[in-house]
Amino acid sequence: MTEPSPSLPELIDMQIRTTGPMSIATYMGLCLTHPSKGYYKGPDPLGAKGDFITAPEISQMFGELIGFFFVNIWQQMGSPKEFTLLELGPGRGTLMADILRVACRAEGFRDGLDLRLFETNPALIAEQNARLEPYGPKWVDSFEKVGPGPLLVVANEFLDALPIRQFVRGKEGWHERMVGLSEGKRQFGLNPTPIPIASMPERVANAAENAVFEVGLANGEVMSRLARTVSAQGGAILVIDYGYAQTQTGETLQAVRDHKYSDVLAEPGAADLSVHVDFEALGSVAAKAGLAIQPLATQGDWLVRMGINERARALSGANPQLAGDIAAARDRLVTPEQMGELFKVFCAASPGLAPPGFTS
Repeated sequence: MTEPSPSLPELIDMQIRTTGPMSIATYMGLCLTHPSKGYYKGPDPLGAKGDFITAPEISQMFGELIGFFFVNIWQQMGSPKEFTLLELGPGRGTLMADILRVACRAEGFRDGLDLRLFETNPALIAEQNARLEPYGPKWVDSFEKVGPGPLLVVANEFLDALPIRQFVRGKEGWHERMVGLSEGKRQFGLNPTPIPIASMPERVANAAENAVFEVGLANGEVMSRLARTVSAQGGAILVIDYGYAQTQTGETLQAVRDHKYSDVLAEPGAADLSVHVDFEALGSVAAKAGLAIQPLATQGDWLVRMGINERARALSGANPQLAGDIAAARDRLVTPEQMGELFKVFCAASPGLAPPGFTS
């Protein structure tokens, strides 16, 4: 009789017992993307029956305005006959379906489109294919697998799920926070070897004792790869996520299950883990690759500048019976107390382009 394979919590605990405490980045990577037991390899986590709801699931207006954004960029580039539109973490395909429903109304956009999707979840790939099959999507496992023409990238709530490392300020310097075991239970601890203060970013190096600093090395690597391609081929990168405008201290690692916060260490693989994105660090990486960085916008301000109020009125006029729902969705996306302030909109683009929705 075949022994059942170990669960993800058992695998993590065995690894700690064998090799010692692991970094937060290693723990997050195992929890979210373990090849067979990771959170993003399991059932569809989106929507009311899942663990969280993203903006595209709230209203079609969100994707439609992003569609207008990309048509504008495409037209500024001279309406190239061949270009790639790449989405990172496309969910159910809802966002891209809304984007393309609008964008493909522009003459020539559909003809030149090479649609690429970066996704690893088999259940979500099936849903994406069902929605996007008419556009001939291709699924990729590398950010460099794009066509030779300009590259347009959209990433909505993707970067927040990439692994980070955490460092805690001690008396002698900074110490990396690790995940270990104590009396058989997973718990946080600190690597005893200090990291010199001089090796930390100037903005946080001399933070108060016990301050926490999160480093998104994976975010930086993703942005670096994309930015190098866009710099060479032309295009733009649009990122919508929760985060902060300037590099700073603060602990943001959280777990969400069934639309509620839960213990980060309690149920590896069963809860979504995420962190706030350091947009200043992303901008620095993209700028080094030669891209122009737009002033960071809040989601609410950006959507208003892109015309969400006018779109809501048009939808309500066409569907009076849905006017209340449309207004509620609009408010959820743009008001500061809901998603409007927490979520930010970041854009890095080829120099000379003027991405819409951003102030100069």
